[in-house]
Amino acid sequence: MARNKFDIDETLQSEFNLTHLKRLIQYIKPYRKEMILTILIMTISSALSMLTPRFLMIIMDEYIPDKNIKGIIIISLVLLIIYFVISVFIRMKITLTSRIGQNIIHTIRSDIFHHLQELPFSYYDDKPHGKIQVRVVNYINRLSDLLSNGIVNTITDLFSLIFIVIFMLSINIRLALICLSGLPLLMILIFVIKRKQRVAWQISSNKSSNLNAYIAESISGIRVTQSFTREKENIKIFNSLSADYSKAWMQAVKLNFLLWPAINNISTWTTVAVFVCGIAWMDGGMAGITAGVLVAMTGYIGRFWAPINTLASFYNSLLTAISYLERIFETIDEPVLVKDSEGAVEMPPIQGEVEFKDVVFSYEEGIPILNGINFKANVGDTVAIVGPTGAGKTTIINLISRFYNLDSGMITIDGIDINTVTIKSLRKQMGVMLQDSFIFSGTIMDNIRYGNMEASDEEVMEAAKTVRAHDFIMNLEDGYDTEVNERGSRLSVGQRQLISFARALLADPKILILDEATSSIDTETEILLQEGLSRLLANRTSFIIAHRLSTIKNSTSIMYVDGGMIKEMGTHDELIAKKGYYYELYMSQYKFLEND
Repeated sequence: MARNKFDIDETLQSEFNLTHLKRLIQYIKPYRKEMILTILIMTISSALSMLTPRFLMIIMDEYIPDKNIKGIIIISLVLLIIYFVISVFIRMKITLTSRIGQNIIHTIRSDIFHHLQELPFSYYDDKPHGKIQVRVVNYINRLSDLLSNGIVNTITDLFSLIFIVIFMLSINIRLALICLSGLPLLMILIFVIKRKQRVAWQISSNKSSNLNAYIAESISGIRVTQSFTREKENIKIFNSLSADYSKAWMQAVKLNFLLWPAINNISTWTTVAVFVCGIAWMDGGMAGITAGVLVAMTGYIGRFWAPINTLASFYNSLLTAISYLERIFETIDEPVLVKDSEGAVEMPPIQGEVEFKDVVFSYEEGIPILNGINFKANVGDTVAIVGPTGAGKTTIINLISRFYNLDSGMITIDGIDINTVTIKSLRKQMGVMLQDSFIFSGTIMDNIRYGNMEASDEEVMEAAKTVRAHDFIMNLEDGYDTEVNERGSRLSVGQRQLISFARALLADPKILILDEATSSIDTETEILLQEGLSRLLANRTSFIIAHRLSTIKNSTSIMYVDGGMIKEMGTHDELIAKKGYYYELYMSQYKFLEND
């Protein structure tokens, strides 16, 4: 699969369907009681507000002509009480909807993040991390207003419309029908722009994703950027991506804003029509048309189109949310390719025998990286893997921890097929130090303890002493409590590797996997480290990838891998005597160091 770069728009694997909305409703269900309460109080609030035009009609047609001051005062007091109750209800609604919306947002974000923890390396190999991050943060945030206010307001406004229509029909049927005559025109407009809106917001989300991916990549590579003075070129790329997003967003917003002026125009036309017809019918002596009726109808017309406007806004928000829901649920539905097989059991305590049997593996279909790998490591063996770049060395050790699925063949530990045991029980018994020495933000103590959360401070320190990290840690301002930044930017590359090494050793694994573990450690520290590890590696099966061949001379066996196959395997002395691939590699490195 081709890597999805920051300048390549993502494509959805499936079209939107109603199941996305149904799934969203499932997140709302736990809060249905609070939603019903909110809808109930807002419906009551809406019904109470509908009394105002009716009361005005009574005042104009009855109390003012009769000079009924007492009646006017009573109605004024009633209206004052009504608006006080409405304000209390609105406050309750804001509190409830905000809490409901944020709880739903939290649940959706938790689900997507939990799923991301289970996805295999292959998923992250094919996507810029910025495009993943934008789904967890930005896209879910865009749903906030829809969930907090949109749904409640829509249901409440639907009830309001029903109340308004009932009140208008009860006052004058002819004038009410004139007001309702604008609805068919609005419905036609909505259906015309519906598909264009969804496509426009999909394009906007793509451009936003591209921009976010490039920002994340640029921040991660800022040292390289400044080292090669690439600032101007990067700014040009950023401005181009930002301009694309701005253009796409403006296009989507233009379509959104089509409804609002359309509703205002239709509202104005119907109001004018009601006045013209109402005055004409009143002058013509038509029964039931009075000044109070016209004032009341005008009040209801304004109230009629206000919820229509709200419903149109909800419709716009829904179309916008749909483009984000598609991305969110696409991520949640991403298949977990590396997972426990049906009937998987707990891995018993590992002794350390590892065997590859005719293992074939490829990252992309039809392009094998490993082609028929066979070897066996006995308990306590130290197996070094060497070979040119891209030969498949790191792939071999990744497969031992089952970070990927095999195309064919089998890997066994202590005679047990690793596909038949749970991934967690397998990996918990391994110590892995990958090529990238990742340091989390927090204290050094916490970073080392990441390998065994149950370890005591003394055990953490002992692991650090074993890998010769203790001395430099104690020289820091707060020792083991020193706070380090994300990715350990305060530490040297060698110091980060030592901390990662201590983390792997703290897990007390029976199988230890080291990928270029000493590549950034100076020669003096490396000698001390090797001395400390000699005791730790006893009775453990270890796999070591190292380009510095002097560090693996004492390995039980050395595998030379090239082209996805094991070309040679034996001890250092055996392979040197053979004068094959390993001999050439060793001598070329020896001559290089000698010339240096």
